[in-house]
Amino acid sequence: MATWDIGRPIAFRRGGRSSRTAAPSWFARQWALWSRMLAPLRPLDAPRGRATAFDASWPLQRELTSAGRARRLVTAQLDDWALDEPADTAELLVSELVTNALRHTRGPLRLNLRLRDSRLLCEVEDTEPAGPVRNATDADAEGGRGIELLELLADAWGSSRTATGKTMWFELHVPSRP
Repeated sequence: MATWDIGRPIAFRRGGRSSRTAAPSWFARQWALWSRMLAPLRPLDAPRGRATAFDASWPLQRELTSAGRARRLVTAQLDDWALDEPADTAELLVSELVTNALRHTRGPLRLNLRLRDSRLLCEVEDTEPAGPVRNATDADAEGGRGIELLELLADAWGSSRTATGKTMWFELHVPSRP
């Protein structure tokens, strides 16, 4: 027989004897349930999760040098994965996504790379929920061609809303490895 009292230990009777154990209150149980549900929502200034052999994630600071750092991280990771063919394209497109995120959003950024079968998925997460906007650019304009670059060079690309903002992503085909 158990007696329930919020915030106090519960008395259990087992075999004719009573033992006092600390049982969590209703609030503590609810907090534990909600914290487990919200656990995957990691802040963007931290890696997405544990790095695996074919997943990599890095937080990026809101600095002018973050686009260069993202390029170096991508080329180093693709070199570790022995992928030379898509390295230049991935470097250019990641630089474009990070630069756009730095220009048009506020808050932290995160760069994610995933290698699945014959696909390389590159993602840049930010805190702005609004998706990309295509602008008509003049021939002599210095910017505004990011979406055109994605359409020309990536096999697939898009934007997904997340609980913390949005994720801009693109996929590149990689040659099959032995």
